[in-house]
Amino acid sequence: MATDYDAPFKKDEDSSEDSIEELKGRRNDNSSPEVDEDEAEAAEGFELPGADLSNEELSVLVLPRQADEFTCGSCFLVKHRSQIDHLEGKMIICKECAAA
Repeated sequence: MATDYDAPFKKDEDSSEDSIEELKGRRNDNSSPEVDEDEAEAAEGFELPGADLSNEELSVLVLPRQADEFTCGSCFLVKHRSQIDHLEGKMIICKECAAA
């Protein structure tokens, strides 16, 4: 069966759909002016920059540099030896700093 692509797409199923005015009316009926979330409660979990954290304590285990690690002479991060790109004098440079 051949399809006429220039023919209108309107079918009997389309005639049962609501008009745009009815849909707009329903949207306005369902909306409520009340806010679902209390802003004060939502903001309690966020820390602002510059907040006083003097009474806070961190529990992070810090290990010294291992035998298979080095400190990059450019970014001063401790990285695995597989990240060595080249030596500049006595400084070891990592791949990320060499790419930049």
